[in-house]
Amino acid sequence: MKLKDLTIGSEQERREAAELFEKKGYALPAYDRDALKAHTSQNPSWIHFGAGNIFRAFPAADLQKLLNKGGYDRGIIVAESFDHEIIEKAYKEYDSMSLAVTLKGNGSIEKEVIGSVTEAIEANPSKPEEMKRLTEIFLSPSLLIVSFTITEKGYALPKNPATGEYAPFVAADMAKDPSEVPLTMGSVMAQVSALLYQRYAKGLSPITLLSMDNCSHNGDKLKAAVVAFAENWAQAGKVPASFAEDVKNEKIVTFPLSMIDKITPRPDENVAKMLEADGFTDTGLIITSKNTYTAPFVNAEETEYLVIEDRFAGGRPPLEEAGFLFTDRETVDRTEKMKVCTCLNPLHTAMSIFGCLLGYQTIHDEMEDPLIVKLVTRLGSVEGMPVVTDPGVIRPEAFLNAVLTDRLPNPFMPDSPWRIITDTSQKLPIRFGETLKAYQARGLDMDSLVVIPLAIAGYLRYLQGVGDAGETFTPSSDPMLEELRAQAAAGDIDGFLSRKELFALDLNETSLAPRIKIMYDEMCRGEGSVRRTLQKYLA
Repeated sequence: MKLKDLTIGSEQERREAAELFEKKGYALPAYDRDALKAHTSQNPSWIHFGAGNIFRAFPAADLQKLLNKGGYDRGIIVAESFDHEIIEKAYKEYDSMSLAVTLKGNGSIEKEVIGSVTEAIEANPSKPEEMKRLTEIFLSPSLLIVSFTITEKGYALPKNPATGEYAPFVAADMAKDPSEVPLTMGSVMAQVSALLYQRYAKGLSPITLLSMDNCSHNGDKLKAAVVAFAENWAQAGKVPASFAEDVKNEKIVTFPLSMIDKITPRPDENVAKMLEADGFTDTGLIITSKNTYTAPFVNAEETEYLVIEDRFAGGRPPLEEAGFLFTDRETVDRTEKMKVCTCLNPLHTAMSIFGCLLGYQTIHDEMEDPLIVKLVTRLGSVEGMPVVTDPGVIRPEAFLNAVLTDRLPNPFMPDSPWRIITDTSQKLPIRFGETLKAYQARGLDMDSLVVIPLAIAGYLRYLQGVGDAGETFTPSSDPMLEELRAQAAAGDIDGFLSRKELFALDLNETSLAPRIKIMYDEMCRGEGSVRRTLQKYLA
């Protein structure tokens, strides 16, 4: 059984392949995919940047729900601007189809072939034909939505703190001509900004740019990046000043907020074995040169939330029928803060730090350790709940309880602390900094906090690249990794704790700094000292 069996060969061969898939319990698209591909190619309405696993497991899979019941007539086009290998190896090789595997807590799995992705594009300046096709899609009057799952760092336009100048890759893109076809910009924010200009130059209809990334005020971050390019190009005389004004005009371009939640680990070899036992053979793990882990299948948990501010300049598909929750800006903001600042993401970050130090390979194995359970339970229930933001549409206590009792301990979810700890420097300001700021603002006692200072001390200890048993390890990728490791190795703990870009405030100006230093010192006293420190403070 191969995905392409469903699309190649004679009509009889395709029918027989479909019958075999269905006999083995694999749900198939309930629509004419060939017709969908043709209609979407001519009249695209939705393009998504970020071809990673969560895109296939969530937005693409949920769009299929809508397509299956005849609620919409177009699929989604995916583009990848960072890791171009994904497109060739995980999409084009399989006619853009994939297998979504839902891992339930009782050990059962659901298997569905996802066909809603109708085209895959390398947003790669060295591939001019791909870039021309990308421009063609943006210049389609039918295009309504450009969405993103590109991680937090994808929206950053970093500047040199000493000079205030943009990083070289940003400055290089800003120096280019946004009217060029094919585009030569390398970064996704530059590409999208230039493509918006080309729509503007053609006088095309309003459009919505929708971030689905797991970061605070994601729509605002996206807007800030696009506006920065527009204003810089206008100041340099590369575009009319009115283009920058149009980008800020919500009647023309909107940037809704969203909150996304679905744990989507790397493809797991145990899941691959289960599929192979059915006779499904498209199970090979793909590891790209940029260290992306993917496969023709994607495995994910059953629980999912996507809450979106209902502000679409040119309209949208009826995605509420697929399970998306559309609401107002304030509700999305509260929902996102509940999850990202209190009920899930801080727990993930804390347990990933100590999971790596203690040598755990999976999150569910960590949840077999009573010490880790104490750690995350206290972080959510005791330290986070006093300042939790209640969104109204989801009860924080119920959300947290599901995380602690069902989602994190799920033995069939092969998630790893090594995946979660990726890019931690970009996550700390939201996952811990917002809670600390809320304690300050409300006059709450910071001395009552235990897990947050433990996690910060643990992160410093993690930067050494030495586990609690004395084994060395390679820390997961992070844009600030080498810089932070050098600072920690030099013993500049005060400088580390003063970094507002890491913690959203200067920790040296709080009562936490002395305790973090003590905890860090205690974690550096030889083998077993990390566990002993946790036992001491969580007793």
